[in-house]
Amino acid sequence: MTAPLGAVRRVVVAGLGTSGMASARALLDLGVEVLVVDERSGDRVAESAAELRDLGAAVRLGDALSPVTADLIVTSPGWRPDQPLLVDAVREGIEVIGEPELAWRLRPADAAPWLGVTGTNGKTTTVGLLEAILVANGLRAVAAGNVGHPLVDAVRASPAYDVLAVELSSFQLHWSSTLRCEVATVLNVADDHSDWHGSYEAYLSDKARIHRGGALAVVNLDDPGSIRASAAADRSVGFTLAEPALDQYGVRDETLVGPGGDVLAYGDDVRLPGPHNLSNALAAVAVAREYGVGSAAIRTGLANFVPGRHRNQVVARGAGVVWVDDSKATNPHAAAASLAAYDSVVWIAGGLLKGASITDLVVSHAHRLRAAVLIGRDRAQIAAALARHAPDVPVVVIDTQDTDGMDEAVAVASRRAAAGDTVLLAPAAASMDMFADYAERGDRFAAAAQRAASR
Repeated sequence: MTAPLGAVRRVVVAGLGTSGMASARALLDLGVEVLVVDERSGDRVAESAAELRDLGAAVRLGDALSPVTADLIVTSPGWRPDQPLLVDAVREGIEVIGEPELAWRLRPADAAPWLGVTGTNGKTTTVGLLEAILVANGLRAVAAGNVGHPLVDAVRASPAYDVLAVELSSFQLHWSSTLRCEVATVLNVADDHSDWHGSYEAYLSDKARIHRGGALAVVNLDDPGSIRASAAADRSVGFTLAEPALDQYGVRDETLVGPGGDVLAYGDDVRLPGPHNLSNALAAVAVAREYGVGSAAIRTGLANFVPGRHRNQVVARGAGVVWVDDSKATNPHAAAASLAAYDSVVWIAGGLLKGASITDLVVSHAHRLRAAVLIGRDRAQIAAALARHAPDVPVVVIDTQDTDGMDEAVAVASRRAAAGDTVLLAPAAASMDMFADYAERGDRFAAAAQRAASR
């Protein structure tokens, strides 16, 4: 059942996070009756609840699983499909959508086109690069969606945007049915979030939703998951770090080239370390070029781009050692890409592996490791993989799971590192066992690294 928004009178917004708050405000502006539910009841949630009550919403905290009556449910990406409230809604024929789908239905008739980016890793970097390129082309553009800027706000902005660079997570795509991107890319697909989706195949299927509706698919030819996700696309163009064919995007003689061999940028224009970031840049270039952006704007945008924090960010230098915060590397696939950017690494890793295997990462990158310092709940699993596949790598396990454990890890790493080494926080795991989120984890690392580097 798909409820046209014009017929919707009562909406339940599930979750009081960023997307839930934006959705509730937008619906209240339209005069819709809104009930917001959230299982949490802490101070921050209570403040958000008070704001929405002042705007006219009903709010129910700590009781989110009780039945609701509604024409439509707008769910937070954090809510799994097996949440009883969502299961009951689907059984009763109530449509469940996410904030991006709501934004698509709220957009005006002359709305800006969406250029979509998804993937297991690299989404935020790529959508940021794309935004910079679009802005350099003189367009009023913004990165929105999973990057942190709600799409419901972006589609209702005044003055209106010319084009949106849209980051979409697999969770958001799962709850999307009609949104359509003009050009879209699935950067890569590795085993992640199977606990949410139920299986890798279901995860891949949700990623592939970004290509529905006639979007031109920009395909990473170096990634089997990206290729599989694009299989149902009506039109596609590929990019690769290998020698490109005449109709592909790629790197030739240290230049970024497009179909026909057109030079679009130079390797030095990409100011991010590692082959994974070169791949992200190629994806952004290809999406922008297929949208019609010229090479001058592409070069300017790449040069102007400032990466977000906690993404291969150099946070300290001292005694010939470089300290790098890649706390955003929250799964083994991302951590492997991060490790590949450096030759001699003291690796700080650990947290919640979410069932993911660490074996391939260790086997592939053991030769880079001078030492490993392990933190977090699943530290023993990483230690076991290192003992089995990299027995010559010194390993120190930090047993505390307090946030002070990061200070201890950095102190150990400082003693192990020598001139020419990189101390790299690339956890390969989620952060919620010790920290509020990956940002707090990265901030704790950066502060401790700066103290260590200054000694």
